[in-house]
Amino acid sequence: MSAAVAAAAAAAAAGSMPLSRYESQKRRDWNTFGQYLRNHRPPLALSRCSGAHVLEFLRYLDQFGKTKVHTPNCPFFGHPHPPAPCPCPLKQAWGSLDALIGRLRAAFEENGGLPETNPFGARAVRLYLREVRDEQSKARGITYEKKKRKKPPSSSSAANLAPVGGVNGNKLAADRGGGVVVGNNPHHLDFSALRELA
Repeated sequence: MSAAVAAAAAAAAAGSMPLSRYESQKRRDWNTFGQYLRNHRPPLALSRCSGAHVLEFLRYLDQFGKTKVHTPNCPFFGHPHPPAPCPCPLKQAWGSLDALIGRLRAAFEENGGLPETNPFGARAVRLYLREVRDEQSKARGITYEKKKRKKPPSSSSAANLAPVGGVNGNKLAADRGGGVVVGNNPHHLDFSALRELA
């Protein structure tokens, strides 16, 4: 755990700073999982918890789900907005389970667990989440796509910032964006050279 995270956790525990929504939810999820382990028959210590126990917990949570997941023989299988009710089961939504596992994974390590022994990061858990995502995607006719990360400027973007002669060789062509690269930093643009040309 980093010093900044430890300091924030200590300050929050001392009551000097209210918990963020994420931290509150993470604490609530951690307490719920702890309660599940205590109620497990036989009771289960966190140190003995494995990915299989995490899967058992996720399946247990399905009974509280609110997402209709159509079975393959349902006439509404693959329809995102079915026109009528059907007897298909309600389950936890994939996105909710994915976020829950992320919070529990972080909470496990914040509570002294080692990343190598984190049951929430087990391969079986990752595979289960992928199966749930694919099943719900097909059943509800909704595709889940990874959020695209913003890519750093490509070399073609950098070419638009290349100097093209003019004042001290630093003038950018007006049709290429109109800024001047200052020094070696292509993100620092100086427009004064263009004003001198006008």
